[in-house]
Amino acid sequence: MGKGDIVVGLDVGSSNVRAVILQKFDEEERPRVMGVGLAPSLGVRRGVVSDVEETIRSIGEAAKNAERTSGIPVSKAVVSVGGNHIRYQESQGVVAIGKADGEITSDDVMRSLTAAETISLPSNVEILHVIPRNFSVDDQKNIKDPIGMNGIRLEVNALLVLGSTPVIKNLSKCVYQSGVEVEDMAFSALAAGKAALNKRQKELGVVLVDMGGGTTNFVVYEEGELVQVGVVPIGGGHITNDVAIGLRTSIDVAEKVKINYGSALPGDISKKDQINLAEIDQNEEGEISRHHVAEIIEARLEEIFTMIDKELRKTGRSGMLPAGALIVGGGAKLHGVVDLAKKILRLPAQTGFPLELGGIVDKVDEPGFVTAVGLALWGMEELSAGSGKGRISAGIDNLPKMGQTVDKMKGWLRKFLP
Repeated sequence: MGKGDIVVGLDVGSSNVRAVILQKFDEEERPRVMGVGLAPSLGVRRGVVSDVEETIRSIGEAAKNAERTSGIPVSKAVVSVGGNHIRYQESQGVVAIGKADGEITSDDVMRSLTAAETISLPSNVEILHVIPRNFSVDDQKNIKDPIGMNGIRLEVNALLVLGSTPVIKNLSKCVYQSGVEVEDMAFSALAAGKAALNKRQKELGVVLVDMGGGTTNFVVYEEGELVQVGVVPIGGGHITNDVAIGLRTSIDVAEKVKINYGSALPGDISKKDQINLAEIDQNEEGEISRHHVAEIIEARLEEIFTMIDKELRKTGRSGMLPAGALIVGGGAKLHGVVDLAKKILRLPAQTGFPLELGGIVDKVDEPGFVTAVGLALWGMEELSAGSGKGRISAGIDNLPKMGQTVDKMKGWLRKFLP
């Protein structure tokens, strides 16, 4: 990585578009937060573009806000991909060692990953990430980095993250038309893990829950390996809708009630505690029970965590992750969400924040900015490894593939393995 390299993370969510500019100097261990941009997201529904023009406008506004705070032009960015179209699939790739002396090179690892990619997929589905979990060299299993070892047969156990090609192309189109080049794309929860999870949590076993406006994404790590990814089609926007229906009020008022008075723990709130709607909006009148609002919020959050627990049961991780649950995203700021997560998931739980940053840290020191920071860190690791776009497809045919040198390959492997 060169002196003063700059990377922009662009988190295009259902409620907000967030842009974070990071700059890394060789003499400093931690990257600096140089600029932050935030704009309402009006054209994205459940993580998928529903209105191209509105999405372009929102992305452009967030980018301009980041430029104003930093003085750095936003010309390209690492962009988040989310939504209910995301799937995952395990795959194995097996190749013979190419060199006569049996020493494994980066070319052998690349060929094994290419073999793992060779699966039958529908025409409208593409591979977003090929993530090596571990390798086997002959009879020796669970190898993290096989380069330099000797053998006859190399096998990779990989996890493929799949996405809808039309969805990815529509998002790419919106970013490009806003005046920003797509430098890379990453599944939002994977990027969030880059910013908020440490090596020990990944080793012990952890689920990161990214609570967005339209969907809730999650990733599960154990023994340093990614074991599961998933999307629950419910987010913070659904809680707001429930509150609006329950109180018979507008979405805007419901959002303010949720943020300012909401809680996931109705048992902690007196039934006599009232909220004066006229103090929130002069067009409203009357009082509502804060306890009733908490009951509405609790019901929807219970549904979200129950659905995540159901997904964890599929891989035998329900209640079995010692590092517990780390909750990020805008929904993580709701009062009582951590306590409810502990109850439903039967795991330790805490709110996640971006780790180890310098610069204007106070601007991103909240759960909602974790994904945007993680996207920028993702791009920085690509720069550090010198690997360009890596094994990530942005739905554009001419994206360059990763480099073939040993240093590049080792740097790329370090992105996914502890």
